[in-house]
Amino acid sequence: MSLKKKIVNNFNKNISLNTKLSNYSWFNLGGPAEYFFKPQNKSELLDFLKENKKDNFKITVLGAGSNTLIRDKGIKGVVIKLGQGFSDVNLIDKTTINAGAACLDKRVSNFAKDNGIGNFEFLSCIPGSIGGAVIMNTGCYSYDISKIFVSLTAIDINKCEEREIKRENIQFHYRGTDLPDNLIVTSVKLKGKQELKEIIENKQNSFIEKKKLSQPSQVKTCGSTFKNLNENQKAWKIIKESGCDNFEVGDANISKKHCNFFVNNGNAKSSDIEKLINKVREKVFEKKGINLELEIKIIGEK
Repeated sequence: MSLKKKIVNNFNKNISLNTKLSNYSWFNLGGPAEYFFKPQNKSELLDFLKENKKDNFKITVLGAGSNTLIRDKGIKGVVIKLGQGFSDVNLIDKTTINAGAACLDKRVSNFAKDNGIGNFEFLSCIPGSIGGAVIMNTGCYSYDISKIFVSLTAIDINKCEEREIKRENIQFHYRGTDLPDNLIVTSVKLKGKQELKEIIENKQNSFIEKKKLSQPSQVKTCGSTFKNLNENQKAWKIIKESGCDNFEVGDANISKKHCNFFVNNGNAKSSDIEKLINKVREKVFEKKGINLELEIKIIGEK
């Protein structure tokens, strides 16, 4: 039985064709997904992956869409976005949390606060889901996910089986890991320390206030566009010193508040953002001889 027939027979409630992906991007941009599958549990996901092995459609996993630019022509094959069944968060012990991969970072931070677990405060400032946070080793204000990470469970797309991967078997680095692309993270185990709720709340509020003062809000952006070179060479500073902070393409421009944030003002295309990215990269290289590396992901058909 072909994947198309399987869609009609078994997955019709969780799958759609030619789905508008701009609804799932913080840029509010992007063309359609050929197939858009939203499994509600591991069983549905595994059944789908086993069936897809016969048809071998390309699979793209989409998280919260907070650090992803989806191109105007959309994505061929199957886009998988984990559903509500992957959003649970619960206590394992007094300092350890298990969170579904689709659980938002801010919710994990608040859950930790409510249960008197410290070191999760930085997650309140990170847009996105916890599965994606691990894959890109997300962080801010000298904290990152590797410092609280214990293990993850993931489904191997090729083998259609779930496995656990522990901290010692993952190499974390700045905004990344060595995890292979054939994994779909389903849940994450994280460990903090016991702390008074008031102390956690004060720290969390301090981070949130710091973010409000330095970063744009209520705009269509996907956060930091480029990675910092190191602690002393921030991408925003390099962009500004290269004279790129007033660049714009179409209805896309660079935020006046933080010039590592690129913005869709409402009528931009994905191609405008991508051209703006390339324009900045070229200028920075011309001025400083630096190749800026992307922090956001660009996916879809060129």
